Amino acid sequence: MSQILNYLRPQQPAMVEMLAQWVNQDSPTYHKAAVDTMGQMIAHAFVEAGGTLAAVHPQSEMGDHYTITYGQGDRQILVLCHFDTVWPLGEAQKRPFSIENGLGKGPGVYDMKAGTLNGLFALKAIQQLGLQPQHKLVFLLTSDEEIGSPTSRALIEAEARRSSYCLVLEGSRNGPLTTWRKGVGRFDMEITGVAAHAGVDPEKGVSAVEELARQIQVLHRLTDFKRGITVNVGVVTGGERPNIIAPSARAEIDLRVVTRADGEELTGKILGLQPQVSGCQLQVTGGINRWPFEETPGGLALFEKAQAIARELGFEVDKIGSGGGSDGNFTSALGVPTLDGLGALGYGAHALSEYVVLEALPLRAALVAELMVRLE
Repeated sequence: MSQILNYLRPQQPAMVEMLAQWVNQDSPTYHKAAVDTMGQMIAHAFVEAGGTLAAVHPQSEMGDHYTITYGQGDRQILVLCHFDTVWPLGEAQKRPFSIENGLGKGPGVYDMKAGTLNGLFALKAIQQLGLQPQHKLVFLLTSDEEIGSPTSRALIEAEARRSSYCLVLEGSRNGPLTTWRKGVGRFDMEITGVAAHAGVDPEKGVSAVEELARQIQVLHRLTDFKRGITVNVGVVTGGERPNIIAPSARAEIDLRVVTRADGEELTGKILGLQPQVSGCQLQVTGGINRWPFEETPGGLALFEKAQAIARELGFEVDKIGSGGGSDGNFTSALGVPTLDGLGALGYGAHALSEYVVLEALPLRAALVAELMVRLE
């Protein structure tokens, strides 16, 4: 049996204890004080495990980001973790960490505090066993992934350009590793019409709401399930009162695509939309936030390495894709072989039912550690 797994199996109680502490610390993306407290807790744990705090990246509104390194050399493996969650301040007090039938539950337990924990204990195993990875390990701990990584993206891309591989510790939906993710686009539509009294002189008005209704139909017709393209108008507002022809309306649009070519094509179509109602003005802004994380030969080779290691450790992993984006989209788009879904085994991101399988924590951490040591 792997000496790494032999070390980690008895660590399960310590892993669960630390996971409980992390889950019970709220870390909503938009609450700087809370998410900073979480980041400091995690960074301190990585340093105690043998890592070096290479940099703190201060932020004025978001939480600070941290770079932790282990080992030396010009070649490096980038390991991505985020410690912000979608849950509001006070959620951990309402739903503290709990254990039910071997499942760990609580806000952010799966997305992705348990995954970050696996990275921490992978590092701890490597350090305690005196193992020497062939690459320097660079852990980037970030605070804003849940809102698209606006302040950490540049850091991620800078480290990715220096990296031979990227390991992403997002959770695994019941086991498989993620070898591709859809790209994500976000767009805002602003419509200006002409107000008029709906009963006295409606013919003088131009309805922005009617324009929006027509545009929603145009946008939703762009969805092509066979190509993996989806367009969703998820938020709409418009009008002022029932007896006023609506002078304004707006919409927020989500785009998902499998390939970069599709992203470019659909972005052009959305930004190029024209008014359907005479007299309305239409403005669309936005674009691709995360380009697709496409399945590549380098990424597949990384998966096959992980699959072989998992078999040695006594379990099977398959590969899967996802319609949701992650920070792995940024690294893959730069051509860095990237493997995602290396975090905790579980399910239910952003849901009250969110959970992780506690007995799998040592196994998943061992897989990450073995990859770090064996990659050439």
